[in-house]
Amino acid sequence: MPDGLDAAAVRAHLLGERRELVVTVRDCADAVAAGWTDASTTDRGAVVEPLRATLERAGVLAEFPTVLRECVAATGGRLQAEPVAAPPYVVVTSVGPVLRATLDGGRLVVTLRVFALKRGGGGSPARYVRSGESAEEIVAVAVRGR
Repeated sequence: MPDGLDAAAVRAHLLGERRELVVTVRDCADAVAAGWTDASTTDRGAVVEPLRATLERAGVLAEFPTVLRECVAATGGRLQAEPVAAPPYVVVTSVGPVLRATLDGGRLVVTLRVFALKRGGGGSPARYVRSGESAEEIVAVAVRGR
């Protein structure tokens, strides 16, 4: 971990002051998965766009730049540019929202892992499944050096 950048502080911030937001992301993922015909789907399109739309309706997508600024402050780092609710700062992926920031001492990546890709065996396709029942299971924080 780069000197002075504290991933544990980011995790504590998200699970403390921003816990409600993390729970809302989880609830949005539940709503997306409820629209599937089965407990999983092979269609990435049934994950990413519906999740993005659900997060936007819940008002969470617009909050992510502020949350990212707070996470950077929790690391003790400084942003090199002002984040917006779009790539490269905020990306809704097939595993969930990813918040990224380039800092003076490295790179912060926060992933709210609400879906997982289970690889198929024996020729069966990979399937997306809901993952992360609790806020603690959802939050993944990485701080990387440059």
